[in-house]
Amino acid sequence: MPELIRRPFIFLRHGQSTSNLNRRIAGQRDVPLTAQGEREARQAALLLGDVAWPLIVASPLERARRTAELATGRAPHCLIGGLKERHWGEHEEHPIPETMPYLLSPEGGESWADFVTRIVATLNALLVEHETPLIVGHSGLIRVIRYLDSGSPEGPRTDNAMPQWVAPYGTRGWEIRPLLESDVAHLPRLSKTT
Repeated sequence: MPELIRRPFIFLRHGQSTSNLNRRIAGQRDVPLTAQGEREARQAALLLGDVAWPLIVASPLERARRTAELATGRAPHCLIGGLKERHWGEHEEHPIPETMPYLLSPEGGESWADFVTRIVATLNALLVEHETPLIVGHSGLIRVIRYLDSGSPEGPRTDNAMPQWVAPYGTRGWEIRPLLESDVAHLPRLSKTT
């Protein structure tokens, strides 16, 4: 199993997308936010907007990029293809099943092992260079962290546009929980101009 550098980061899943609304698997399809998704992203700005982030990165898919802009009031520093959601192959645009086949390889899609390797390599490249970055992406990223922590990607879906604190604990574990103001208190704030 690949190893993730043991440094904290802030994760923000995109706001509600048209595929979320219709309960369909978007995968790497480039679907937009709904009006509710845009409101959710703006709500996240209450906690994220005035932080002078050392790095804001997002998946290049529109739902993540737009969420990053609305939640921070500015464009991400960069868009990173390695943060895209898993390619679900033949399952993309199909209804979300009761139980997702995370560990199986979808026909024409990305295997779980390849997805984990891609996400870990992408995060490691970011975490080695930057302290406490803001990473805006997709629910699959949190499933990878769960997998690294517990050996299983199963668990509740990450809420749309709800900032998450992701940090190492103990010798191998990972904590994933809603972000608190105290988690980012050490980061500088943007200056307010009148």
